[in-house]
Amino acid sequence: MAEFDRAHVEPGGPPHRYPDGPLTVTKLSVGPFDNNAYLLADPEAGEVLLVDAANEAERLLDLLDGARLVGIVTTHRHPDHIQALGAVLQAHEVWNGAHPADADDIASQVGVRPDRLLEHSDTIKVGRFSVEVLHTPGHTDGSISFKLPASQVLTGDALFPGGVGKTQGRAAFEQAIDSAERHLLSLSGETRISPGHGDDSSVARELPQLDEWKARGW
Repeated sequence: MAEFDRAHVEPGGPPHRYPDGPLTVTKLSVGPFDNNAYLLADPEAGEVLLVDAANEAERLLDLLDGARLVGIVTTHRHPDHIQALGAVLQAHEVWNGAHPADADDIASQVGVRPDRLLEHSDTIKVGRFSVEVLHTPGHTDGSISFKLPASQVLTGDALFPGGVGKTQGRAAFEQAIDSAERHLLSLSGETRISPGHGDDSSVARELPQLDEWKARGW
């Protein structure tokens, strides 16, 4: 069996371009917290969606140079995921989206209110293709993930290799586990998990650990 490509990127380093389609997906590490920003592109239509304008607006704008950005989506309200949102929106007059449970906090932090509120099972068009919104709360009330038309899901901080993202209290942890179990780990085993920080994994690699995560707590 071929070694799993974890799509490792370094802060300040070059982007990773995934080899599989149909959307062209690019991953870039930005900022002091090693945040992953993702660009989803339909090369034929020339349209691009940015997932998490987390930091280093100049690098994101360089990556967007020559592309037709159609929108920006934010996985959740935490400050390290939205530092470049205002600057990218100043350069590109496009809509920006988030879950309604996190929208007010995003607006209060960056002075830009999400003008497209994204609920579970909503779809976002990127050229010829659709990206599905999955509401995966726990890490924050409005945490959302994005299921791509190929076997890949962008999980923000809802799910990482080795467990769910950090939560505040037992109830939030149980919510995060439930979200991951119902909406992320229920996907096919070959589905690639691309998180908001660090390396990728897959459903097949993470699902066997679920009972251990439940017992461990957070």
